[in-house]
Amino acid sequence: MKQWWKEATVYEIYVRSFKDSTGDGLGDIGGIISKLGYLKKLGVDVIWLTPIYESPEADNGYDISNYLRISPKFGTMKMFDRLLKETHKRGMRLIMDGVFNHTSDEHSWFLESKKSRTNKYRDYYFWRNGQKDREPNNWVSFFGGSVWEYDKDTRQYYLHIFSKKQPDLNWDNKAVREEIYAIMKWWLDKGIDGFRFDVINFISKTRSLRDANPSRGKKYADGSKYYKNGPNINKYLKEMNMRVLSKYDIMTVGETAANIEDINATRLYVDSRRHELNMVFHENNEIHSDKKTAEIATLLDKRHDKFKWTLPNLKRTITAWQEGLGDYCWDTAYLGNHDYPRIVSRFGDDKKYRTESAKMLATLIFTLRGTPFIYQGDEIGMTNGDFKSINDYVDIGAINMYNEYLSRHKNGRAYALKILRKISRDNARTPMQWDDSRNAGFSKRKPWIKVNSNYRTVNVEAALKDKNSIFYYYKKLIEIRKGSNTMMYGKYRQVLDKHPDIFAYTRSLGSEKILVLLNFKGKATKFKQHRDVLLNGAELIIGNYPESENKYELRPYEAAVYVICSRHS
Repeated sequence: MKQWWKEATVYEIYVRSFKDSTGDGLGDIGGIISKLGYLKKLGVDVIWLTPIYESPEADNGYDISNYLRISPKFGTMKMFDRLLKETHKRGMRLIMDGVFNHTSDEHSWFLESKKSRTNKYRDYYFWRNGQKDREPNNWVSFFGGSVWEYDKDTRQYYLHIFSKKQPDLNWDNKAVREEIYAIMKWWLDKGIDGFRFDVINFISKTRSLRDANPSRGKKYADGSKYYKNGPNINKYLKEMNMRVLSKYDIMTVGETAANIEDINATRLYVDSRRHELNMVFHENNEIHSDKKTAEIATLLDKRHDKFKWTLPNLKRTITAWQEGLGDYCWDTAYLGNHDYPRIVSRFGDDKKYRTESAKMLATLIFTLRGTPFIYQGDEIGMTNGDFKSINDYVDIGAINMYNEYLSRHKNGRAYALKILRKISRDNARTPMQWDDSRNAGFSKRKPWIKVNSNYRTVNVEAALKDKNSIFYYYKKLIEIRKGSNTMMYGKYRQVLDKHPDIFAYTRSLGSEKILVLLNFKGKATKFKQHRDVLLNGAELIIGNYPESENKYELRPYEAAVYVICSRHS
């Protein structure tokens, strides 16, 4: 069934790093308004904003102290209303981050909850007694250490899957759910066009909160099996849909951090017959660590146990999701966001073949089945940050990982920094590079986080002047996808599945078939299958190199997309 959100292209704005309009070094709502024309020119349909709510900023806004107020750092509610109006006026839509697994420890609910064990807000959160001289269980936090924090006044611990500044909400309490539904309705009545739900599959925990199996030599263990895809998750999502979401023409996407083993659980979230969510983010970009880096990578959380990657693993993961969700489910197509390093640094070559590999990766995103998501700056080929010391990092996870590693390896400073330069979330959070002026045109003042020094050559102004830039390649991909039902709704099938360097697949709808060929190597590589098809009637519709007579050899990081006539399909 066709839906507007299936045919849309979504652009994620990491607000604090997008554009500063006030000169304080922090991106803001006014900065977004000033760049709406740029986003319209690119061709995006939906803007997704990371949190702009009132927050103490312990985790860059994902610790919310008031859901119904705009943080003064980003602007005012009046400015937000203007942003929403100007976005809609340009034919675009706007979705917001819905962070409802946890609040800030400075939220009024939690402040009340801390007052006494009998306070009516106590059960809004998870409060437990300790076990003898230790925490209620041995789960590890996503940011390192225990998931439990002791409150000396009430002599109990509270649960925080993330930072101690982010206590988890108890969704089993009906009053909590009612509060959250009211918040959602308030924003939807204001006119926003949907939500991206942060770690939505963590909202239902098992009642026992029992110990997890610890790794050898580790004090704390991964307890995610007790809070990921929990016992009441589908019940609560159905209720949320019935009570709120179904009343509006909106899009919903849930962040689930699901891997291949979670496909069956994920299918329940997005099956259109079940009425829960439209789509979810999963580990579409899964990569795997080698033994050498596993120790430091797992100090923080399982997501960072992904330092090395191989094309066979990427192909296997993407194909599993493309084929495994089924006809009644819709997928997302993305490689990066604010929680991962830059895609061209991670999967491509951010030096010699930066332009070619950035275009190749964009081709992958826009030719898969699912709603494509662009992370700000990927459309101009922004790369990982060039951080020199731990003082350059802002992300709480990176800093905690670094300190914990050094507590075990006193002489490991250089190695720890080497790994952080590869895997830190701050790589994707450096300021948007608008031009080659001071601070990359992001701000007149020193930004909140270090600007990448390559901004003098990698920036929007330069991209808009170059007709062969990555920007215009993205723009063309968006146009092609919008004009092709096969690209949007066609069936996916992997081909050349054993090839070590090429990711190839077809998209088929009716009598039309599209063949996608992607070379993930920085050298030319040949293939044998489909030669007859390519040499007899296939039409190149987009590629990142000029068309070659040798259609069965791909140049370094080459992408080629062909329409195949029905007689060859």
